[in-house]
Amino acid sequence: MNYFDLYQLPVSFHVDETQVKKKFYDLSKRYHPDFYVNESVEKQQEILELSTLNNKAYQILSNPLKRIEYILSLKNLIAEGDKYQLPQDFLMEMMDVNEALMEQEVEPNASTLIHITQQVDEIEKNLFDELKHHTDTFDNQPEQDKEYILLKIKDIWYRQKYLLRIRDSLNKFATR
Repeated sequence: MNYFDLYQLPVSFHVDETQVKKKFYDLSKRYHPDFYVNESVEKQQEILELSTLNNKAYQILSNPLKRIEYILSLKNLIAEGDKYQLPQDFLMEMMDVNEALMEQEVEPNASTLIHITQQVDEIEKNLFDELKHHTDTFDNQPEQDKEYILLKIKDIWYRQKYLLRIRDSLNKFATR
């Protein structure tokens, strides 16, 4: 059973947060292990598993970034250890950013670091806007039209992951 089914929600990038929280609390009460202490060991184990499933579902469905990753994995578009080929233009842009960061290692320059940070901020903003567009479109399309949109979302997800590594490097420089 997937988390959307557990919470009786359609697979969607934009869920009703109030409904997710309500369902989490309802299932937490229903599957709380303390209510089953007089049951058989098997029943207690079943309830513990359902309680754990509910907690995991809430962690994923209440977090937009985790929800994106979950939907992509649910649709078999990403898996642990995948080697995804990022778009060439994005890689060239990241190569420029990485070169500028390597120069910071050798010759730190506060104004250059600010410029790099602004450049990364702009790239992230554009990716976020593009992602928002595609997730909104996905949620409003008939099922047969969703595959193409999911591939676009997958591409953005991988580019965002790459940018997280760049952001980590920027943060290291900022703390020096």
